[in-house]
Amino acid sequence: MASFILNDIKLRVPGKALTASLRAALESGHYEWNEAAAIDRHVKRGDRVLDIGAGAGYISILAGRKAGPENVVAVEGNAVMMDVLRRNLDHNGSAETALVHGAVVADNYDEDTVLFANRDAFWSSSIADDTVRPDRLAEVPALKLRDLLEEYRPTIVSMDVEGGELELCQQPWPAHVRLVIMEIHTKKYPPSGVKAIFDGMSRNNMTIMPWGTRGEVIVLQRCDR
Repeated sequence: MASFILNDIKLRVPGKALTASLRAALESGHYEWNEAAAIDRHVKRGDRVLDIGAGAGYISILAGRKAGPENVVAVEGNAVMMDVLRRNLDHNGSAETALVHGAVVADNYDEDTVLFANRDAFWSSSIADDTVRPDRLAEVPALKLRDLLEEYRPTIVSMDVEGGELELCQQPWPAHVRLVIMEIHTKKYPPSGVKAIFDGMSRNNMTIMPWGTRGEVIVLQRCDR
């Protein structure tokens, strides 16, 4: 088990979920720095934050510092990370943060489970495609986005789902979500996919928020606020 400290947050990560590049990002402090900056700028006390693709818990813990840990829900599909994610939350003042195991799917998905790829670097794990080796596959609960948004009623959603954002952005999002912090993965789809993400969220009355948008991490805000 490897240990890292970022912003006074101590994260433990299983060695089997690390690669050299991920380890370097954690050691240098560059790990998820764009998302961290957006969380710091936009999350307020009393916000309800849904962190989809929580990984080692860094963003969930930062969000809890701003909104209150009881107002954060961390969702993670990688079973390898679940125990250490819970431990990281508990040991960094976020024992009240709820943890949900599963992969988030679009509302038109009609199965109870979905195949998930536990990749060498935990930050690259995602819903599986046909390139994944069988020994890397795990069947995990399929969590419909609509159900999560209805149950937890977040005001802010942080989402890093390794390409799955394209489909999730095509469906309706409820009005109580005022802000979305999302990494888009432009190596996984063409420019038309990027356009589809913005078009889909525009239909949800959301547009770009420049403050916090950096590179592939984008911040979207509701237009009627």
